[in-house]
Amino acid sequence: MQVSVENTSALERRMSITVPAERIETQVNKRLQQTAQKAKIAGFRPGKVPMSEIKRRFGADARQEAVGDVIQSSFYEAVVEQKLNPAGAPSIEPKSMEAGKDLEYVAIFEVFPEFTVAGFDGITVERLSADVADADLDKMLEVLRKQNTRFEVADRAAQNEDQLNIDFVGKVDGEVFAGGSAKGTQLVLGSGRMIPGFEDGLVGAKAGEERVLNLTFPEDYQNLDLAGKTAEFTVTVNTVSEPKLPELTEEFFAQFGIKETGLEGFRTEVRKNMERELRQAIKSKVKNQVMDGLLATNPIEVPKALLSNEVDRLRVQAVQQFGGNIKPDQLPAELFEEQAKRRVVLGLIVAEVVKQFDLKPDEARVREMIQEMASAYQEPEQVVSWYYKNEQQLNEVRSVVLEEQVVDTVLQKASVTDKSVSYEEAVKPVEAPQAD
Repeated sequence: MQVSVENTSALERRMSITVPAERIETQVNKRLQQTAQKAKIAGFRPGKVPMSEIKRRFGADARQEAVGDVIQSSFYEAVVEQKLNPAGAPSIEPKSMEAGKDLEYVAIFEVFPEFTVAGFDGITVERLSADVADADLDKMLEVLRKQNTRFEVADRAAQNEDQLNIDFVGKVDGEVFAGGSAKGTQLVLGSGRMIPGFEDGLVGAKAGEERVLNLTFPEDYQNLDLAGKTAEFTVTVNTVSEPKLPELTEEFFAQFGIKETGLEGFRTEVRKNMERELRQAIKSKVKNQVMDGLLATNPIEVPKALLSNEVDRLRVQAVQQFGGNIKPDQLPAELFEEQAKRRVVLGLIVAEVVKQFDLKPDEARVREMIQEMASAYQEPEQVVSWYYKNEQQLNEVRSVVLEEQVVDTVLQKASVTDKSVSYEEAVKPVEAPQAD
């Protein structure tokens, strides 16, 4: 077999392969002999069909199958021989496939980029530290109470944070528009669910009252047919209900699976959850800074095949998340290219760090991570046992731990500053940079 390789770009390779005719003929004859043993042809006993008849009937199909298999196997042999690492399936261009002659074809494919990860000392990381103060815990208890707010009918005028049951009809230029009417809808004043002015216009209204609101749709309203237009809403208030926060009682604690430990037991459990969230938030922010630093100091070219595969994965995830009667390939690739490129580049860089530093998952950290996750459940021992009985799930945890070890490796050489902050600041999500 003859092989020659041409570098057509930084990552693309054009490999010309010539396979001796004898190899093809051997594969063709092997298939024909197998066919002859089981072929059922009128006038002949099984296994007694003349080879000339077998070739006449099945020769073309046998050759097509043989050529396909030989192309596949010879391509694999060639990339191993040439020490190439394809990043995707090749595009095959046949050159000569004539019977009795050498098979010639060209395989065009991309290879994984070869690089060494560097620049650790140029990465800067701000590592936060914080504690869960009693005031933070008190605030969280109030949040939990508000999340479980009940509404009771009140015989008074509506105020912000009240829940109104309303009927309304919206008109533009005197005509009712699609989606602008509803009956018996529940609306919490101040929630921002309706267009500007709608909820404010109902403050002070009482049950049974009708109000007419003249409002203007925002210029950036999602329905372009209504954006910027003036509308008239006729609103009937059916009921006004005021919010009632639940008391911190045994019944309230039981909703969270906490029984017979009273307020102190509930506070202890909530604090544990907050501390777990705090640790994860700090760890995540450090990791994001390290990954951003690795991207900035290690610019590499991305194989188109890997990028395309990642875009397809993100399309599928988007359809699964948002649903609807849409197929993944109907979503524009451009929507996912930036995120896909980041994922692919980071995947290549992280894999290279693992290789350069010969990192292996620390099994003690794997168990610690599983126990940390299990602690959020009522039967943590069962959760730990489940992970260790499911190899796929266990390997996913190992991958996360290995990524953490990559972060630790970078931090040993990066410029790290420690900063003490409040709990709220530590868990606050990092805001995405605003587009110009």
